[in-house]
Amino acid sequence: MEKYTILLVDDEPNNLKLLRQILQSKYETRVALNGAEALQRVYIEPLPELILLDIMMPEMSGYDVCKKLKADPKIAHIPVIFITAMTGVEDEMLGFEAGAVDYIQKPVSVPITLSRIATHIALANQKRECEKSVELKTKELQDTQKAGIYMLAEAGHYNDTDTGVHIWRMSAYGRVLAQAANWPVAQADMLELAAAMHDTGKIGIPNSILRAPRKLTDDEWTIMRSHTTIGHSILSKSDTPVFKMASEIALNHHEKWDGSGYPGGIKGQAIPESARIVAIADVFDALTMVRPYKEAWPVEQALDLIRKESGAHFDPKLVQLFFSVEKEIIKIKNEWRD
Repeated sequence: MEKYTILLVDDEPNNLKLLRQILQSKYETRVALNGAEALQRVYIEPLPELILLDIMMPEMSGYDVCKKLKADPKIAHIPVIFITAMTGVEDEMLGFEAGAVDYIQKPVSVPITLSRIATHIALANQKRECEKSVELKTKELQDTQKAGIYMLAEAGHYNDTDTGVHIWRMSAYGRVLAQAANWPVAQADMLELAAAMHDTGKIGIPNSILRAPRKLTDDEWTIMRSHTTIGHSILSKSDTPVFKMASEIALNHHEKWDGSGYPGGIKGQAIPESARIVAIADVFDALTMVRPYKEAWPVEQALDLIRKESGAHFDPKLVQLFFSVEKEIIKIKNEWRD
């Protein structure tokens, strides 16, 4: 059975020799004669399972060493036990505030030292196993949520002539534009998922309208426009952030900057930015794809329309940002085509 590694830190070689004698039958040991050396040797693989750390050392005290250890996420999980002759309450308080888990008093007792080391290694391992379990459950929940998103996105286009290629390609455009608008990466990634559900409400629109190989009549357009409120009604049933964003996008992605859109006729910044982003991504992709009632527009023609509609259909600032990432948008389009 592989032995756990313990890092021993003390400026007195005799103390290190004693500790190695105590631990050698059960543990692998690694030694450091000062704080600076400890902060180097702690990163040697395999990482130590525990650190025994002296407090009174020249140049850098054990308290300072412990604080630096706990400041690095890669090694912060390693339990630190102070070995010291300092026994005052204030000393202990400083040690625990620095991040130590326990104290062992000098001169060390062999049974106490072995018992406390074994206890804290076991506790640390148990904590890591619990964290792994939580991570697995979190990933499982995330995967389940993503699967639901994929199904809702596809369901919205099940009877439509749009394809999955369209919804995921325009969602990728939306993520790029969100990042250009200084959205945090996590929020931009969320928008990519939420945007894919923008037409979920089309599940409530008759096939005869969705698949009509012609322009729709006024009455048909009235029905078609209701996909925004239907989608919002479906998606707003969840309080999770991605579905909240999806519901606001579904409701508002056909609103226009000048207030001439639907279903609410709201304008300007009253339209959620998520929907303003998706509006540009959706229109650009719809223009450049083949539909039953039209041929695909050349990219330059579609870009010209986006430019002309700045301040009318689209948020002018977002249009400017869209053109600032034009090369990335075209790259995504070509990757999906290929």
